[in-house]
Amino acid sequence: MNKMVVLAVACSLACSVSGETLEEKTSEDVFCSSSGVNLPYREYVSKNVGNGNKAALVFFLHGAGERGNDNRAQIRLGVGSIIDYAERNGIPLILIAPQCSAGKKWVDTDWGVREHDFSEKPSEMMGAATELLLGKIKSLPVDSNRIYVTGLSMGGYGTWDMAMRRPDMFAAAIPVCGGADTAEAKRLAGLPLWVFHGGADNVVPVDCSRDMVKAVRDCGGSVKYTEFPGIGHDSWTGAYSAAETLDWMFSQRR
Repeated sequence: MNKMVVLAVACSLACSVSGETLEEKTSEDVFCSSSGVNLPYREYVSKNVGNGNKAALVFFLHGAGERGNDNRAQIRLGVGSIIDYAERNGIPLILIAPQCSAGKKWVDTDWGVREHDFSEKPSEMMGAATELLLGKIKSLPVDSNRIYVTGLSMGGYGTWDMAMRRPDMFAAAIPVCGGADTAEAKRLAGLPLWVFHGGADNVVPVDCSRDMVKAVRDCGGSVKYTEFPGIGHDSWTGAYSAAETLDWMFSQRR
């Protein structure tokens, strides 16, 4: 069995180094975009941020199962592992996790198809998420050389999409079991990427990641790819629970 799967431990809302739940660690708010979209989000700011100390920023995009307006579900998967890692290693961290509305998508595409066309105009939810991110970069003590985007499933699509739209803003991107338009891979040639997918995924075809990895590499891009043999639509557990993934992400600088 893959080493990263063996090491993987699922993290729930109660998972924490300090004993606090993720809900206690994160504040909640609702962002209203310029187009009138209300976007709930949760924000984590580590205690070692401030007084001239800037932080790495992780923008986290959840999957389809966490959509809604409770402003809680979007931190259920993956977020705890990232925060715990930063706390254990003393990394100043800001993490922003918006919540997509029920019935909406970060990227307006069918998840069951192998490829989709990139739209020059982002989806309504992606537009609002991007506005939120840009506002946080301006208002919080963010290290502009250490801004990362990652997400799983529907959020994996969102990660590819956001990275394609603003590749120069991010130090690295980690799309997990998502997909994108291979014809636009050239946009990502200069961005460090680590892509994850389950080899037996029956929700998002594994070829969605395989094709994008090949396309970016063909453009001269730097891409790490991990495919978990026999794993279905849960490559995020192995991706986010492995220290080597987060070692790599936080070591990337623009």
